[in-house]
Amino acid sequence: MTRFSRAHLSDRALLLQLAAHVRDESRATAELLADLAEVDSRKLYLPAAYPSMYAYCVGEPMLSEDAAYKRIHAARAARSFPAILEAVAEGRLHLSAVVLLAPHLTRDIAGALIAAAGHRTKAAIETLLAGPFPRPDVPTQVQVVPPTQPSLQLAAGGTNPQRAPEPVRAPESQPLAPITSLAAVARSRPLPLSPQRFALQLTIGQEAYDDLLAVQALLGSAVPAGDIGAVIGQALKLLRRDLERRRCAATERPRPATRRGSTDPRRTPAAVRREVWRRDGGRCTFVGEADHRCESRTRLELDHVRPVARGGLATADTLRLRCRAHNQHAAERTFGAGFMDAK
Repeated sequence: MTRFSRAHLSDRALLLQLAAHVRDESRATAELLADLAEVDSRKLYLPAAYPSMYAYCVGEPMLSEDAAYKRIHAARAARSFPAILEAVAEGRLHLSAVVLLAPHLTRDIAGALIAAAGHRTKAAIETLLAGPFPRPDVPTQVQVVPPTQPSLQLAAGGTNPQRAPEPVRAPESQPLAPITSLAAVARSRPLPLSPQRFALQLTIGQEAYDDLLAVQALLGSAVPAGDIGAVIGQALKLLRRDLERRRCAATERPRPATRRGSTDPRRTPAAVRREVWRRDGGRCTFVGEADHRCESRTRLELDHVRPVARGGLATADTLRLRCRAHNQHAAERTFGAGFMDAK
């Protein structure tokens, strides 16, 4: 018999044990939120080589993306309103309740809202909040149509109709698709379907739709049947090339590289930028205490190993890539948080 077997328990013993484990989980959740709130406040994710609290929770405690988002959101609310932790520990509030309440909590009404939401379901709390915090009507939704019809529900590389897409209207007989939460939208990404195949679903405005039709027409036979996946693929290649040219000084015919740098430490020559981006692999170079290198590839900045204020130069040997969070972290360690806040 394994430790997780329950076959030997009577019905009453099983239910009592379940209730005890639920209480334990509630207390453990409150303790976890308190820990996360303090780690977040001290920004301890930065010396661990993570650019954000979210990246740390996914990478270090190995929380799922959804679990990390919800717990960080709840922890930040609990730091401002400690009564949340007591309510969670006692089982009066669940995490979904905290996330729903958080945007509406103020010093004046936090206590009343937390008390009113106690022991309520998520749906009941949404109803509770709809009174004092009404939201505008949602716009009419359009149902995604089957892929045999013209649609902007895209599977990269999938088949498309033999004519340019037209505005799609939902069949009245089909129910409307559920509204995705803003948080889920913010964290959405292409869905892997099979090796090297991804599903992408999006909504575009009229201007983007007109651009899509114009590009399909201009490409003509270069993209058979106006394949939307192929159109987007070509558009992304052009956009990437332009961004790399502007951000990394990438070019197909670079001038001879120079390591001399610039006499102006705040102006970095294109050849130096190219070398630094190539050497650092387009990724933040900060390494934490556990030899973990920051994985951020966004919001990257050229950082002077020796600060400009202390004589740093703009050469390949004296520059490195840092994400904005770790660039700021390094500056605070060098000059102090107060000085950087004033800046």
